Order: sequence, then structure tokens, then C-alpha cells
Amino acid sequence: MIEKLVDIETPAGRMDAFVAHPEGAPRPAVTILMDAWGLREELFDVARWVADSGYYCVLPNTYYRQGKVRFEYRNARAEMRSMQSLPWRVQETVRAQKRALTDRMVVDDMLSVLDFLAHEPVRPGAKGVLGYCMGGRHALYIAGHYPEQFRATASLHGTSLVTDGADSPHRLADRFRGEMYCGFAEQDSLAPPSTVSTLAESLRGRSNVRYHFEVHRGTERGYSLPDRDIYDEPATKRDWKNIFAMLRRQLAPAMASV
Repeated sequence: MIEKLVDIETPAGRMDAFVAHPEGAPRPAVTILMDAWGLREELFDVARWVADSGYYCVLPNTYYRQGKVRFEYRNARAEMRSMQSLPWRVQETVRAQKRALTDRMVVDDMLSVLDFLAHEPVRPGAKGVLGYCMGGRHALYIAGHYPEQFRATASLHGTSLVTDGADSPHRLADRFRGEMYCGFAEQDSLAPPSTVSTLAESLRGRSNVRYHFEVHRGTERGYSLPDRDIYDEPATKRDWKNIFAMLRRQLAPAMASV
């Protein structure tokens, strides 16, 4: 396995990123989008795991305009504390960082990521994108703005997937291509049942994209992050079973000669 830290040149500056991929022949690319806590070893391990299944993984620091921002708050068991367990003052610090990053910034930055991938050992053709929390929303935006590139999209406890705004992710439904999977927590104020049902309705019966989702009983937002205090292993395993099946279906032609 090859892994490295790289800088990706963008019009706004250098975006640091983590890369992991198998040695040998070029592989299909999967972009992993971080949550509000920033890049960290926990997400590097996710990238390594996906790469170990035969993919070229890139994990960009979408906070790069503000520097190498990292948030880690741990409990007595050394587990990452979930947002809802933190004091309000600390929560606001994280939210302020999130507010400084717009969805448009992430969409624009993806052009630079795609240019970077074009010069790496990446197979041409369909790519995957998946994200956690705010990264789950960003994954939908990227899939909707670059449909010819991204054909396998996954959002895990994604936030604000349905809003009243004209630019709400669910309004990109006619632009999505390939397949999309969303994993939801049963208890999530940022993805309530109305969000789950509205997104499903907007994607139901479409010929341009195949959509599947699961709402995991007894889980809270953040359940799929392995270092988190509310990590739910059975739910996470169900998510990844669906995600890897989707990646095989959508990216398999690019892997045929590997």
C-alpha cells in the first residue's frame, strides 16, 4: 500500500490531502470528504481501508483556507466525543469553522482535485465520492455538479441534505448519475424523518440514478465513525456492505484489467 500527504494546488491556495492506494496498476478513484472535525488519523484509516479494497483514495482538507484545522475532544476512554456531548461554547467553535466553509467552495475545489487525479495512477472513467456529516452533503453537491465524473455517491449521516433553498442538494436529483446511497441515524436533528422522506421522494423512480438508503435504529448522528463515543458497529457494517457493492457495480469496468 502506498500512502502520502500531498498538496493540491487550487486558485485559493494549497489544499493538503491524504492519499492511499495499492501499488501497481492504476485504480478507480474514490474521494472521501471529511466531517466538521477536520482531517485526522481516524479518517486516514477509512481511506486506507477503502484503498485496500482496490481503490485510489484521496481525502482533501476542505478547511485549507483557514489552515490545518483539527478538532479532537476525547472522553475518559479516549474516544472522540460527539458534538452533542460537548459544552455549547466548544460546539460553537466547531460550528464557526463550518460556517466559514461554503458548499460552493467545496464544489469549486473539486476541479483542482480532479486535475490532481488526472496526473496520478487513476483509471479513467467513473469515480466515487463519499462523505461524513457535512461531507455527506458535499458529496451530493459534487455528484450533482460533476455527473460525468462521479457515478457512485455515498453520504453517511449527512447534514442539510434537504433545505428550503434553491440550491438544496435534493434539487440536484435530475443531475445525479449512477448510484447513490445514504445512511441515516434514527436520532439526528440535522437529518430528521422529513429529510429522509423528501430526499427519497425526489429520487424515486428516476432513470438517471439508482438510490438506496437505510435508517439505522437506535443510532445517533456520527454513528459510523469508528473512533466516536457513539460508534455503532452493526450499522456501520451495513453501510459499508452497501457502499462497496455500489462501488463494484459502478467502478468495476475501470477495475477489469487490475
